Amino acid sequence: MFIVNVEGAIRKDDKWLIIRRSKKEEHAGGSLSLVGGKVEIEGNSSNILERTIKREIQEEVGVKVKDKLHYVHSTSFVSDTAENVVDIVFLCEYQSGEAYPKSPDEVEEILWLTTNEVIDHPNSPIYLKESIKQAEALGGKE
Repeated sequence: MFIVNVEGAIRKDDKWLIIRRSKKEEHAGGSLSLVGGKVEIEGNSSNILERTIKREIQEEVGVKVKDKLHYVHSTSFVSDTAENVVDIVFLCEYQSGEAYPKSPDEVEEILWLTTNEVIDHPNSPIYLKESIKQAEALGGKE
């Protein structure tokens, strides 16, 4: 069985919304990341991935994204707590709100970075760099 996780690559004015994960987080604490979270069990449900990413973005950083989401890619990995995870990244269009660490237990800091700044940042994990490169190629430029 897998945990299903979704992440949003949110672009505004040629910069990506990147978070520094709280050091309290069990997985990848303190590292840079896209905003996202685990899909919760809802029984029979439609558009669960899309609703989850919108909810997580609102809960963690206080930003709303537009309804139209674009699939970027999916990966699987084993978390720092030895759980098998399927991760799905969506390109999200910023709609409104001022990003801030709304959930400090999950988000330590908000950064707006260009693609090159994400790629060159010493705390960017390889999977974040790959997600940003793929989101950019999909049409992340405004």
